[in-house]
Amino acid sequence: MRILVVVLVLGVLATASYCATVTYDHRALMIDGKRRVLVSGSIHYPRSTPEMWPDLIQKSKDGGLDVIETYVFWNLHEPVQGQYDFGGRKDLVKFVKTVAEAGLYVHLRIGPYVCAEWNYGGFPLWLHFIPGIQLRTDNEPFKSEMQRFTAKIVDMMKKEKLYASQGGPIILSQIENEYGNIDQAYGAAAQTYIKWAASMAVSLDTGVPWVMCQQADAPASVISTCNGFYCDQWTPRLPEKRPKMWTENWSGWFLSFGGAVPQRPVEDLAFAVARFFQKGGTFQNYYMYHGGTNFGRSAGGPFIATSYDYDAPIDEYGFLRQPKWGHLKDVHKAVKLCEEAMVATDPKNSSLGPNVEATVYQTGSACAAFLSNSDTKSDATVTFNGNSYQLPAWSVSILPDCKNVALNTAKINSAAMIPSFMHHSVIDDIDSSEALGSGWSWINEPVGISKKDAFARVGLLEQINTTADKSDYLWYSLSIDVTSSDTFLQDGSQTVLHVESLGHALHAFINGKPAGSGTGSASNPTVSVEIPVTFASGKNTIDLLSLTVGLQNYGAFFDKTGAGITGPVQLKGLKNGTTIDLSSQRWTYQIGLQGEDLDFPSGSSSQWVSQPTLPKKQPLTWYKATFNAPDGSNPVALDFTGMGKGEAWVNGQSIGRYWPTNISPTSGCPDSCDFRGPYNSDKCRKNCGKPSQELYHVPRSWLKPSDNTLVLFEEIGGDPTQISFATRQIESLCSHVSESHLSPVDTWSSDSKVGRKLGPVLSLECPFPNQVISSIKFASYGKPQGTCGSFSHGQCKSSSALSIVQKACVGSKSCSIEVSVKTFGDPCNGVAKSLAVEASCR
Repeated sequence: MRILVVVLVLGVLATASYCATVTYDHRALMIDGKRRVLVSGSIHYPRSTPEMWPDLIQKSKDGGLDVIETYVFWNLHEPVQGQYDFGGRKDLVKFVKTVAEAGLYVHLRIGPYVCAEWNYGGFPLWLHFIPGIQLRTDNEPFKSEMQRFTAKIVDMMKKEKLYASQGGPIILSQIENEYGNIDQAYGAAAQTYIKWAASMAVSLDTGVPWVMCQQADAPASVISTCNGFYCDQWTPRLPEKRPKMWTENWSGWFLSFGGAVPQRPVEDLAFAVARFFQKGGTFQNYYMYHGGTNFGRSAGGPFIATSYDYDAPIDEYGFLRQPKWGHLKDVHKAVKLCEEAMVATDPKNSSLGPNVEATVYQTGSACAAFLSNSDTKSDATVTFNGNSYQLPAWSVSILPDCKNVALNTAKINSAAMIPSFMHHSVIDDIDSSEALGSGWSWINEPVGISKKDAFARVGLLEQINTTADKSDYLWYSLSIDVTSSDTFLQDGSQTVLHVESLGHALHAFINGKPAGSGTGSASNPTVSVEIPVTFASGKNTIDLLSLTVGLQNYGAFFDKTGAGITGPVQLKGLKNGTTIDLSSQRWTYQIGLQGEDLDFPSGSSSQWVSQPTLPKKQPLTWYKATFNAPDGSNPVALDFTGMGKGEAWVNGQSIGRYWPTNISPTSGCPDSCDFRGPYNSDKCRKNCGKPSQELYHVPRSWLKPSDNTLVLFEEIGGDPTQISFATRQIESLCSHVSESHLSPVDTWSSDSKVGRKLGPVLSLECPFPNQVISSIKFASYGKPQGTCGSFSHGQCKSSSALSIVQKACVGSKSCSIEVSVKTFGDPCNGVAKSLAVEASCR
């Protein structure tokens, strides 16, 4: 027994404890000479917290992942040239070691350009100011900095012995990222740059392969890989030497302020995965497996929201997204049942009819097959190896023995979960755990110039060059003298202030009072406004507050995309029809806010004002409150209903930009989503006509039981007393399984008699430790209708379904029920039946 235990322990730790040789051939990555089918998922360490990492990684492993993939964020680690930060959420080494402790591999995508909807694509802004630099091309200043940072990260990993060649978990590294999408814009220099990047990376001698995604002409020394919603039809360069690898299978899409919430149906995602493995793929990565949160000012775009949930299998708060997580887990199990045959040979494809294809992997006694129906509407009945198979439209059936179906991607056996948020009312009782505020205090941010480091220049300055992205904000201020003889003041008539900006938003103040605003969008960040204004006789001030909402992160020469008020700025509509151009005047500039310089976000300033009358709906206002954390351990969010736009800090840490007044379009969200047919980022959206984001994640580890400090900078005006806490929980657990479903993948057997005997099974399991199924909200066997949370009985129903399910499930953490007339009787002979259940866990 002792020997057995030692062997098991060593087996679990083998991926992280022993030196491994990682190579590849045309079929797959090879670890110690053995080809592997590998399933990977992206988790970006700074988009969660170190306290969340172990749970996220374990849930990834439980979901059938072999590899965790992450970018390395250059601007996060080197915010000032030569000054590095690897603490807290930035602790890359700790993250990699946490993955290793779970027994999983790592794909380290150093880049160092990452895209990732991350501010400036992950590049530090100081690169922009190096003389003669041109980013992502054959430019010596850029290559020198890129090589220095890449080598820095590689050396860190080597010192900690984290490469597989040293006994660590890192089996792959990536250099550059999706450069092939835009390299033509850089001309001939792009080719020399790509060759240099590959050579530079390989010269760092990591002992593991390097990949270069979306680079069709990648040098032979690295592996070219695919990114996209589908990669089954993609072939790498030099396919006789390199394996077919998918570095980004987009599990959903990112959310933009002003946009509806994207969703990708799990049936389509599973179809894409199975098709990729059917067509010869052996390494597949979900982007994202856990998306997380864009804390602070890390979101790119512009207009990328703070939530980076990405409709991933693990949601922003660390909850399993069901049935997506569970169904993909079953897909991974079914694919792994085919691994022996898949890695031993090349796929052989044959047509079984229009849009129907069979792929067989066979060598010796091992045989595995994939049957796909890529028709977007019609199901198909096909004959394969003398047997008949039903193939729903847009689905793949996986046959690990070339005979019996282990899984069909359109048939979901996994339970669904309905997550919800429990709101906690805002009350003034400081002793209550539900209290958000013990009383609000505030500070007014001055309009216009208030800092000693303000400066004057003739003309309008571009914002990014001026602020170096130290703040979202840049003030443009101008004084003009007006006399009663001026034509636009006669009879008290108004004139129009015309302002054009590269983006992303601006607010105009005349003599210290709000006059008007303008906002761009994700598709067009530029701003053009015409604001009616009235001047007084004498000296008048025009203060324009320009702001960014995340810097551009993608596209050729994205680093040269400007922001801010570049003009013209004009006074139009004068009585005599003339226009006064103010663009060439001597403007005074202030970078950032006074409150940023005085560290208002920490809440420690002595300037906070506490009075019975709280100013509400006032622009440029800082607010502060103390609060107790909500009871329990469930994830926490802040509901910013009632606020306008700004940034929030909890105990000095920024939870990101909030903008609940940015509403998504009223159209473009279907009542139901048909998973059949090619997916795109505009398909299956939800939340039309509502705020793009109302709830903002506050990590539990940032909270103390009591005496927490919340600070807000409200830019356009809001009512902080409307803010509330919301705790994430699971409202219901559901499953709907028909008699046509297959047996669970866990029970698959090549023995067809066993397979028929088991039949379809409905399974439920509470998501958290120490939970049991406390009640059955709904149970119906026959022809139930609706979806999780809105099930209803059909005309055909078993009278005993509820009691049978209650007996099998209530009081247990999990339960399984065979879906058959044997279990429930036959309420309607000759009719195809199903079982639908909704349960609660406590």
